[in-house]
Amino acid sequence: MGDLLVLAILLIIVALIIRSMIRDKKAGRSPLCGGDCKECGGICHQVPTKEDTKNSR
Repeated sequence: MGDLLVLAILLIIVALIIRSMIRDKKAGRSPLCGGDCKECGGICHQVPTKEDTKNSR
């Protein structure tokens, strides 16, 4: 009986996490980027230039 209770609690927690991730996705937020570009320098929003693609080969 205790195993079922623990399983039910874990399933509820996982469902809440997935629900939160879906809501964040719909709101345009990403788990990979917090949207605070002063922390990372905005590297996730930069588009590679032609020079960058030439140097990477």
